Amino acid sequence: MMSGVGVSRHVPMARWAAYVLVGVGALLMLAPFWFMFVFATQLRADIFNVPPPYFFGDALLSNLAILTGKLPFWRNLGWSLYVALASTGLTLLFCSMGGYAFAMLEFRGREALFTLVMSTMLIPSFMNMIPTFMIMDALGWIDEHRALYIPGAASAFGIFLMRQFCSTAVPRELIEAARMDGCGEFGIYWRIVLPLLKPALGTLGLITFIGSWNNFMAPLVVMRSTENFTLPLALRTLQTPVNTEWGALMTGSAIATLPLIVLFVVSSRQLIAGLTAGAVK
Repeated sequence: MMSGVGVSRHVPMARWAAYVLVGVGALLMLAPFWFMFVFATQLRADIFNVPPPYFFGDALLSNLAILTGKLPFWRNLGWSLYVALASTGLTLLFCSMGGYAFAMLEFRGREALFTLVMSTMLIPSFMNMIPTFMIMDALGWIDEHRALYIPGAASAFGIFLMRQFCSTAVPRELIEAARMDGCGEFGIYWRIVLPLLKPALGTLGLITFIGSWNNFMAPLVVMRSTENFTLPLALRTLQTPVNTEWGALMTGSAIATLPLIVLFVVSSRQLIAGLTAGAVK
């Protein structure tokens, strides 16, 4: 009896210890975001005080004026939104079509082709920089935004996610019944399969949008003019060896981060549900 009481006492203590550990970890992870928003409202001289400011100041408008004076900031923000939306739309279209084909269609070499697609995930992203630049230059797409969203429109991860979800969420009997009724393959995909893939589409769309919004390397390789820069690359130009306007840089970073925070808070359950939906068959 005594041993049972001892075990029961230790369980709540272990649970509270886990809560404290997770809480401390969450605070450490959120601290950079807090200071980014705080520094966005501080003057450059105040940011480097010891100790640094912990609460909001009144320099937000002046930092915003410096930011918009040094950069075509709202234009860069618009380009980031355009590229992220175009990348997300194309990725959802092509990856869902590829996932449906690999999951539901029977054709020669299907498994070998799928293995080849998955093997591209083993290639480090930095190894694609020079070939990507050479192809974009040959196509005449240097300093054009289509060079940012067309090359990655059919990602291996997206095809894998769609294939896994399609194989579990779409009954083969439903596909066969549609074929017997005379529905074509594209009609089956568009009218039957695509509506059933909404959870996975939401997850892939969220991941793709965030990845495209934060993308720095691809614009660095192919973009040339400041007016066409996306937001991460445009903000990088504010950082100079001397006299960096850190308040303005933090203001731009905070504005760029706000949409992602709102999007993640609204869609976090959708993201987790979509990632785990195809894990168990």
